[in-house]
Amino acid sequence: MAWDLAAEIVIVTGAGRGIGAAAARLLAACGAKVVVSARRLEDAEAVASSIPSAQVLAVGCDVSRSEDVARLVLETGHRFGPATALVNNAGVVAPIGRLDTLDPEAFAASIRTTLVGAAFAARAVLPAMVEAGRGRIVNLSSGAAHRPLEGWSAYCAAKAGLAMLTRSIALEYGDLGIKAFGFAPGVVDTGMQAEIRASGLNPVSRLPRASLAPVEEPAEAIAFLCSAASDDYAGQEIDIRTDGFRTAAGLPALPA
Repeated sequence: MAWDLAAEIVIVTGAGRGIGAAAARLLAACGAKVVVSARRLEDAEAVASSIPSAQVLAVGCDVSRSEDVARLVLETGHRFGPATALVNNAGVVAPIGRLDTLDPEAFAASIRTTLVGAAFAARAVLPAMVEAGRGRIVNLSSGAAHRPLEGWSAYCAAKAGLAMLTRSIALEYGDLGIKAFGFAPGVVDTGMQAEIRASGLNPVSRLPRASLAPVEEPAEAIAFLCSAASDDYAGQEIDIRTDGFRTAAGLPALPA
């Protein structure tokens, strides 16, 4: 479904591949001005160059660095104006393994990217959103936010924290016109899933690739969440596999 996003300026983090890249392409196709952000500038530029629109900007940004995030928001403002929507998609599943085997610095870096980076980005865009009286923040959540999985202690902890961050933003800024969403995209055919399969730990690693959803499906849901049509879902943790949400977002029903 084509959502009308012509009035939106959307920052997508972790958009160099996978769900982020697919979301950036679809958001632009819906008319939004899109900022494609990735840790490596060349990855962001490759995605931006695949978008047939002049209303796109590529920015290299390591979300775990607050100064990078501040520059991302500043460059967005210089090019398009203040962001009206933020898609916090950047995240990592590594390190994978039982907790006592993990490098402590790798564990901390994982939390810093997936959780702290999302907080940095939200903090950076909120002042202009509050001033405008409107804004949308979509945090990419996961079933791992609500149940532990073997080998994923860093990822589960980060996503659980992100779920609470979504609720905190909704509580603190909902009355000021800011809509915050936690969005779990399901099990999607991305590079992260390749890492998971290689680990051989927990049932998710044993899912056949043919059973994974294409990246275009969560991208469609993200475009919906960036539109006013999704207002009723603000402040919630949303799973893409929920029938009512799929209908609202224009996605096909799941097989019975």
